[in-house]
Formats: sequence, C-alpha cells, structure tokens
Amino acid sequence: MLSSEHTTEISNVLVIGSGGAGLRAAIEVKMAGLDVHVLGKRAKTDVHTVLAAGGINAALGNVDPEDSWKQHFCDTYLEGYGIGDPRQIEIMAKESPTLVKEIDEWGARFSKLKNGKLDQRFFGAHTYRRTCYSGDFTGLSILNTLLKKAKSLNIQIQDSQYVTDLLISEGICFGAMSFNTKSCERTVHLSDAVILCTGGHTRIWKKSSSRKNENNGDGYYLSLKAGCELTDMEMVQFHPTGILLPEEIAGTLVTEAVRGEGGLLINGKGERFMANYDKERMELSTRDRVAMANYTEIIQGRGTNNGGVYLDISHKDKDFILTKVPNVYRLFLDTQMIDISKEPMEVAPTAHYSMGGIAVDPKEHSTAIRGLYAAGEVAGGLHGANRLGGNSLAEILVFGKHAGKSATKYSKRLHSQIRSNKSIQLAHENINSHIKSGSNLLRPLQYQLGNIMWDYCGVVKDHDLLKTGLHKIHDLKKAAKDIDVRIDHQNCEDLILAFDLEASIVSAEATMISALKREESRGAHQRSDYSKTKDSQNCNYRIILNKDTLGLEIYTNSLITLDEELKRIVSKARRIKDLKGKLIE
Repeated sequence: MLSSEHTTEISNVLVIGSGGAGLRAAIEVKMAGLDVHVLGKRAKTDVHTVLAAGGINAALGNVDPEDSWKQHFCDTYLEGYGIGDPRQIEIMAKESPTLVKEIDEWGARFSKLKNGKLDQRFFGAHTYRRTCYSGDFTGLSILNTLLKKAKSLNIQIQDSQYVTDLLISEGICFGAMSFNTKSCERTVHLSDAVILCTGGHTRIWKKSSSRKNENNGDGYYLSLKAGCELTDMEMVQFHPTGILLPEEIAGTLVTEAVRGEGGLLINGKGERFMANYDKERMELSTRDRVAMANYTEIIQGRGTNNGGVYLDISHKDKDFILTKVPNVYRLFLDTQMIDISKEPMEVAPTAHYSMGGIAVDPKEHSTAIRGLYAAGEVAGGLHGANRLGGNSLAEILVFGKHAGKSATKYSKRLHSQIRSNKSIQLAHENINSHIKSGSNLLRPLQYQLGNIMWDYCGVVKDHDLLKTGLHKIHDLKKAAKDIDVRIDHQNCEDLILAFDLEASIVSAEATMISALKREESRGAHQRSDYSKTKDSQNCNYRIILNKDTLGLEIYTNSLITLDEELKRIVSKARRIKDLKGKLIE
C-alpha cells in the first residue's frame, strides 16, 4: 500500500500534541487572530494531561502568606540540583499565579477556602503550601477547561493523527506530515510555524506511569531529525509511588497528593522509614529522595512480600480521603478490592517524567530550527535533576502560552513562507519504507526495550549496566530493521508501532549515552559507581543526531549563571535550609 498521495491543510500555526501545553499554545495563537490547527494521536479528552492528578503550583500565598515567587524559584532551582535553567524557572515562578487564576476563571473550579481564594496543599520539597488543586483530578479539570475554551474559539483539533516527519527546508520548518491512525490517509500540514507539545519518553520503561501508546519519545526523534538538540536526557524522574499490582497496571501513578494530605511510608517491617533519609521533610521530601528511599528499602530486604513498600493514609477519616483523593480510593477498590481508608497501599518507584528534552530558548521556547517551537514535557531546561510535584501543570500553562505567543509573532513577521516538494516527497518515502514484510513482530521488540531500560537504566545505574544496555539496544535496533508491518484501510496499528519503536529506540539510546557521560549522582540520576555530586559548571549534556551516519553525538554545555539578584535570593535560601537541617539534627 505504498503511496505518495495526500490531502493538504494550511494554517498559520500547527500544534502537534493536544494535551495541556498544546491547547494553551493554540488558544494564545487563536486569541491573537491567527488560524491554528491542533493534531493529536489520542482522543482529545484522554491525553496524558489527565494523569497529572495532584495539583498545580502558584505562589499565591493564600494559605501561607510568606510564600512568594522568589521562594518558588529557590525551591525549584535548589531541589533541581542547580542545573535547571534559572531564566525558565524565574518565568514560571513569576507567571504561574496569573495563569492559575486565569484557568480557574475559565472554569477549572479549583478547591476554595472559605474566603473564596484558591486553597493550597503541601507537595514534596515545597517550603510553603502553594499547590492548587481539584481533588486528585487536577489535570483532568485543567484539560476539560482548555477544551471548552478551545471550542468557544472554534479551534480545529484533529484526533487520530500520527506525525511522522516535520517538513524542513534550508533550516526552516514549514509544516508536518501525518497519517490518520484509523484510515491510514496521509495529510500534509503546511504552516508558518510549528509547536511541538508531544510529551516525554517514560513509556519505554517496563514500569511506567504512562499508558500504552503514549510518551514513546516521538517528539524527541522528530526534533532530532529536524536538526534540534536534546539536553539532559539522562534526567528521568522515577516517581516513588507507582501501583504494584496487578501486573497489567504496574507503575500506574499513585499521586503525591496522598503524601501531601498526610500519607505515611511504611516498610515491610512496619517501620516509618523516611526519618532515615530526610528527617526534616519525611514523606514530603523531594521525589528523587523518596524514590531512592523506597528503592533502598526494597533492595535491602525491608520491602513487602510483593517487592514494594506501604503507603498508608488509613489514619485519616474516610470522608477526608474521599474529598482529597477520590480517584486513588476508587483505583485500589476497583483493581485490588482494597479500601485505603482501612488498609495501606503497596507501591514502588515507576518511570514518571522526562526532565530533559528539546533545547529551547527560555522565553520564546524556540528551537535551533526557524519556525519550530516546543513546550511542555518535550522541552528541556526547567526541572534540572529533579522535578517538584505541581510544576509540570504550571509549566504547560506558562510555556504553552509563551510558545503560542512566539509562534504568533513569527508568523505575523513572515512576508512569504518556504515550501519544498522534495521535503514532502521524502516524508512520503519515510512512511513507505516502514511498510514491508519482515520476520520480527513489533510488540515483542517493544516489550524487550521496556525490560532493557528497566534492568540497565533504572533507578540506580553504573557503567557496566549502561554499557550492557547500550549493546542490547543496538541489537534491538538491528532486529527492528526486519519488522513485519502490514496495513490496510481499516488497520494502521503496525505502522503506528513501527514509528513508536523507532522513536523509542533513539530516545533510549540518547538517555543511556547521557547517563554514561554524567559520572556523578545528581538528583534523579543515581550512579552506584559515582555516588558523589560534582561541583562543576560543565554538567549539562546535549545530544545531537549526526545525519550522515544516523548516530548520536554528545557534547558538554556550560550551566547558565544566575544574575546578581537571583544569586542573593538563592544564597539566602541556602542559609535558611542549612540552618533548618542543623536544627533537625
């Protein structure tokens, strides 16, 4: 069924990804008076944003008046172990209060205090209560609000569109090629600017909070092929509390809101163990520390019989639990017949969030390719070596808006746009090359990759594990050249899986190469053979794709230095943190 036929659609701005970042970007473009199209693989009501449960951060000071954007900046920068881009962090900390209030006014209906202001809960490693929320379904609430707003603006959102290539000519992006995942029909989307909002790559680990057929790293592969760079791909967050059983949903997230509302971590011996890892913050420590604590308890033989630890909120009143974390309550009742108001949950670390990603300008969120922008989890730089819970939803609103605004300005400045039939033909040839007979099936190879990433690039790594993992990925890459891909007018699943697998393998390889390069332990990146954290300016790692050999190359990039005002803010925060630590000891 090889083809070079396609329909053509034209817009000022094309947004790839229909989650929160993509929708907020599209809304910004539309409100500026331009035509915008949004493409999504999944149904627009069921994108990955719905899994962001616990809340969204904004230094409003509604519960703790001492909070400020400066403290939010310090918490994000310091708990990211100093490698986050301070310019991005400052923008998020300053602008999230306005955008959180905006999305609530648009209909998100966050929980309110008696005085009518937004309620705020504790999340791990935040100095003050700054996380606004809708029960434990905040992401769903935000998504539905954005969809309603998009509908009111008549924004075109197309589901079931798989983007295979960005259209590039002379270093300029002028659109994308996609196929319909149900009919296999191809569309060339011509636009002045393109915004990538495609999510991360955590599904490539065996245990993941992402669902099947999402977060396979396709945005990273699209950007690399276009000529962009990836930054800090080794920084993958393992959330401390993924569901353990049953096997078919292992890794599904148990939101941090459970710990934020008083949940306790207990090992298999009945001991509340976080005092051994962070006496001051206990269960509300940073995600990397809690994940390492859970991992350590398990591998040292103090876990449960099923290989996890207990997360217990049964000391709280049932009505409180049903108000604060209703979805978690239903999840355990539906899947395990466990009433969490009476007995604890079993949890273990799970691959959760890609903190690295496409290298972008901190304000414009532009990439190295003219006309190409990125926002949300696919973009790197904000979180450093550890993401604070609640910052991801703030990120999609703040930088979705910035990317939309930047793409709008770019489009309005253009007098003409380059088009290239050769680029379009190459995109057709790329799809055609994937449709072929072969001896290997896709799902088993995908399953193998998940095991390789979990076994050789998991919570704790070392040189030998990573080297072995890379060899196994290279073997898998060879096997993937002989895959069997059959399609017809009613079935494109093989083709979808083929592109997913290709992107996943490249993303996996990029992650392992970066992990080998970083010979230290820093935040979410833990190396048993390099247990200390380096004091070095040269500790951001960029990945590029050598187009001639299709091989990945890496180089070191110096950290962005803080300006004088931010240096004073961070220095003061460090002194307070050190003093608190000494008092606890």
